[in-house]
Amino acid sequence: MSELKYLKFNKADGIARITLNRPKFNMMNIEMMDELNSLLAGLLTDDELKCVAIDAEGKHFCTGVEVADHKPENVDGMIATFNRIFELTEQLEVPIIAVVQGFCLGGGMELAIACDIIVAGKGAQFGQPEIKVGFLPPYAAIRLPWLVGPARAVEICTTGKFYSAEEAHGMGMVAHVSTDDQPAEAAEKIIQDIRSNSPLIIRLNKRAVKQHLGLDFKTALAGVSDLFLNRLMKTEDTLEGIASYEEKRKPVWKNK
Repeated sequence: MSELKYLKFNKADGIARITLNRPKFNMMNIEMMDELNSLLAGLLTDDELKCVAIDAEGKHFCTGVEVADHKPENVDGMIATFNRIFELTEQLEVPIIAVVQGFCLGGGMELAIACDIIVAGKGAQFGQPEIKVGFLPPYAAIRLPWLVGPARAVEICTTGKFYSAEEAHGMGMVAHVSTDDQPAEAAEKIIQDIRSNSPLIIRLNKRAVKQHLGLDFKTALAGVSDLFLNRLMKTEDTLEGIASYEEKRKPVWKNK
């Protein structure tokens, strides 16, 4: 892709890092979202990928999408571009970690909750304040009920209230709160734990979690057992994992 204007990107050792970089609040416009979509689309075909981390420069993660892009003459294109972010995050087969500090609001919060794991600084604040200017948060309306339940999702969307990192953690939206308000360091520990594993087995583990959501227990158990027996157990990396355990050595993954 062309040179990035609003994002920073780095990929090494199986870890892709995307940094929001549009001071002062990292508010997204259509061009910035196009850049993000291009990066995410490129990662879909990276078989060596193990994890994606999304963080932000400055004091705040992201305060949403530019209000100007919500105007009638821009809104169709904005929504199509915005929705594409979540189509792509849903397709990514590896863990996605959001590293959040400061304000994480509106479309910024929607980007964060599209990730599998949110690591937040203790001073972070989350909210969907769109209702204050006469809007609704489309993706949050779908995702939040899965994370926090329908009642709390309705509260978040209809009050526009801001929630502390601890409150968001308590309701199940945030996985980890950094006690020293340095979420990058806390997130890095998780990233390095993931990095030590096989890319293929990482993908199969995430698939096992996600593909059975909403299914009845019997169907889900049959599906995950099929994945275990007929996919996982036929990989070279699972056999290597068994061998390395028995031989008391570190595994050498082949991603096969």
